[in-house]
This record gives sequence, structure tokens and C-alpha cells, in this order.
Amino acid sequence: MASRSGATAAHHIVALDEPANPWFTWDYVRDNSGDLQEALQQHVVLTVETIVIGLLIAFPLAILAHRYRLLAGPVLATTGALYTVPSLALFAFLAPYTGLTQRTVLIGLVMYALLILVRNILAGLEGVPPDVKEAAEGMGYSWSRMLWKIELPVALPAVMAGVRVATVSTVALVTVGVIVGYGGLGGLMLRGFQNNFYRAEIVTASVLTIALGLAFDVLLAWATRAVTPWSRNTARRSLVARLRGSSEEAAA
Repeated sequence: MASRSGATAAHHIVALDEPANPWFTWDYVRDNSGDLQEALQQHVVLTVETIVIGLLIAFPLAILAHRYRLLAGPVLATTGALYTVPSLALFAFLAPYTGLTQRTVLIGLVMYALLILVRNILAGLEGVPPDVKEAAEGMGYSWSRMLWKIELPVALPAVMAGVRVATVSTVALVTVGVIVGYGGLGGLMLRGFQNNFYRAEIVTASVLTIALGLAFDVLLAWATRAVTPWSRNTARRSLVARLRGSSEEAAA
């Protein structure tokens, strides 16, 4: 009986001696503010570079697919095939040529963003009403002038929607870059798992990643409203027209 109570007491002493492992603590944030800022900065830079480079590649591809309809299938198929390549296999293929560098991660992220960007840009260009194109042609607009003055402005809401989706998905995908040592906040998540499942580190990095994605989405939503004021007016007019139609039907 005495030995059993002694063992129980020893168990409690060991349990009390175990270090606390809370899910979140401000002490971790304060003591590791430098690491958090560095990881967050790397995450933001990789995301912005991915979207900028992705747009520079996606716009010409989408315009070519729009101009020459036979190219639409191959372009979409190619970007779709690139999107399905597993990140581990992709990094393993790129590493011998680009090394374990940030460029390796950036190439992979751009490849994954292309499908979303090309599809949305192409969908926006294809969504221009035919009567608008006919009116522009009747006014003597050339193909290039119609593209820049008519089609791209009309397609802008769809383009911005694609940019928003691609940006948020890129924020999540950046963490995979930890495989080659450039994963932004993903590096802190991995370090937390390796450090005896350090909950505060894992949760803090995860929350910052989610907050970063939300911040980018809100920022781009505001930018979309700023550069496409006519879309709000069109939506408002269509809503008013539907309400009037419904009231007239009810009155009849």
C-alpha cells in the first residue's frame, strides 16, 4: 500500500515537473518577434512575387487563347497539367537546377497560380457581350484597340476575382516551400512540430498565415471596387430592374 502511494506521488511530481505547453502565449510572441517578422516578410514577398510574375505570364497566354481559339484548349490543358504536379516531386525535379533556394519555391508557386489566372482572364475576355464588340467594330476599332479599350476593362472584374483566389491559395501554398528551406511562416510550423510539438509556435504561425490570407483578400476586394466602379452601378441597376419587374407582376 505504501509503495503504491509512493508511486502515485512520484507520478504527480513528474507530471508537475513537465514544462507547460499552451496553445498560445504572448511570451512566445515577445521572445520570438524577430523570427515572426522575418518569416512573415518572406511569406509576403513570395506571395507578391508569385502573383506579379504569374500575371505577366498569364495575360499573354490568355490573350493568345482568346485571339486564336484553337490555342485555348492546349493552353488550359497545359496550365491544368502543371497544377496537378505534386509539390514534392516538383521541388525534387527543380532542385538540381535551381538549388535549395527561394527561386525553386517561386517557380513552383507561379506554376500553381497560372491555372487560376489564365482561366479567369480568358473567361473575362470571353464574357464581353457580342453586341458591344459589333458596335466597336462598326466604329472602326482595330483588334488591339478593342482589346485595350473594350474587352480588358469589361473583363477586369473577372480578372480581379482570379487574382484574389490565386493570392489566397498562394498564401497557403507558400508554407510547402519549407521543404527547401523557404516556406515563410511554414518554417515556424515545422520548427514547432520538431520542438516536441510546441503548440504556441504552431498555432501562432498558423493564425498569422490565415490572417495574411484574409488581409490580402480584403485588400484586393477594396482594390476591385476601386478600379471597377461601373460593376457596382450595373449590379445596382439590375437589382432595381428585377425588383420593379417583381412588383409589376404582383400588381398584375
